[in-house]
Amino acid sequence: MRATHVLPLLVALGLSACTPSDAPETLPAAVLVSTVAKAGASDGRYFTGEIVPRHASDLGFRVAGKLLAREVDVGSVVRKGQPLARLDGADMRLNASAAQAQRSAAQSDLALARAELARVQALRARNFVSDSAVDSQRTAMQAAQARLKQAQAQAALAGNQSDYTTLEADADGVVTAVAAEPGQVLAAGQTVLTLAHTGAREVSVNLPEGLAAAVAPGAPAKVRLWAAPERVFDATVREVAPAADATTRTFATKVTVHAGGEDVPLGATATVALAGAAAPGVSVPLRAIGEREGAAVVWRFDPASSSVAPVPVEVVRFDERGATLRGGIAHGAQIVVAGIHLLQPGQVVRAVPATAPVMLDAQR
Repeated sequence: MRATHVLPLLVALGLSACTPSDAPETLPAAVLVSTVAKAGASDGRYFTGEIVPRHASDLGFRVAGKLLAREVDVGSVVRKGQPLARLDGADMRLNASAAQAQRSAAQSDLALARAELARVQALRARNFVSDSAVDSQRTAMQAAQARLKQAQAQAALAGNQSDYTTLEADADGVVTAVAAEPGQVLAAGQTVLTLAHTGAREVSVNLPEGLAAAVAPGAPAKVRLWAAPERVFDATVREVAPAADATTRTFATKVTVHAGGEDVPLGATATVALAGAAAPGVSVPLRAIGEREGAAVVWRFDPASSSVAPVPVEVVRFDERGATLRGGIAHGAQIVVAGIHLLQPGQVVRAVPATAPVMLDAQR
């Protein structure tokens, strides 16, 4: 066969192999679809905090002096009235001795003034002295009485100051911090140690600005320990700070743990669940919310036609768990939760449940 006859035959065979029936079929774009959930009062809010004592005291001496000894360390369990630290009391003892000596001198002066008044009164009865002499001696006695009262008060004050050189626990508790060491010279009132009182425990958490106004003191809560997740305690919000922290812009909140929480270790990490904090509406993931013509929308999936359509919605609140919506979309509807920026109204798509472990390509 000549070459001129073979070439047209090969071309014809090649064209017949590329028929439209053998061309690859284009599949609809695959999208991740999820079902809209309610966002009622059952959707709790969860915050991580630290276990702190309900009452704690920063203890310090009521007088200045040199710290002679500290009897306790961090972690020491103490009882009310137990000595915790001592100052060098030599100067205080000298002051007390001086004050007692002044009191004794004032007592002697008063005794002398009374005796002088008695003698002058006897002389006046015999008309040996005038009334003014009696009045003058009576005034001297009254002044001696006043000096004695002053000396007694100074002696009592000096005695108290001598007693203040011993720092005692004001309640049963545990020492959580120390701020002074023996040999250090302290000012009056300077913190020596911190005492956490035995009793109620609280969880210290920080609430975001959007939630602080909705949480009032007395609101119920649940507390769960990270180290012991099986332990769940009833709790109540005790206080919410009236002003936000200047750095974090959050509101410091104290949640009191009820019965059974007295033995919870201080400093432990805990989760606080605030019930009934969520607003009515529906809850969707943040990535499900898009924007069209300046309005927030979600893309609803229609199982009957396998198509998607944008639905305008009102965003009530954003939080760490997603967004709460009102209007436009109902509980139980199916929405697209990934790749919404590639969708067009009425586009036919291939739905994949959000729980399916697949890789999606919205451009297919």
